[in-house]
Amino acid sequence: MNVEKTLSCLAPGEKAVVKELSTQGCMRRRFLDIGLIEDTPVECIGRSPAGDPSAYLIRGAVIAIRAEDSASIKLA
Repeated sequence: MNVEKTLSCLAPGEKAVVKELSTQGCMRRRFLDIGLIEDTPVECIGRSPAGDPSAYLIRGAVIAIRAEDSASIKLA
C-alpha cells in the first residue's frame, strides 16, 4: 500500500521535497508566488501552540500554512 505524504504530515525538524501541488485557484497562485513548485526543498520549523498553522522554511523564507492548505501539497 503506497500512502502519499503531504506537507501537513511533516513534523517540526523534518525536511522533504515538493512533488506536486493538487490545489487550484487563488491558493495555488499563492503557493506558486512563494516559489512552492516541483522539486522545491521544504522544512517544517514549527507549529503554533494550537497545532495549526505550521511554519515552513521555503526558499529562505518562513511561511505559515494552515493544515487544510498544506494537505494539498504532495511530497516526494
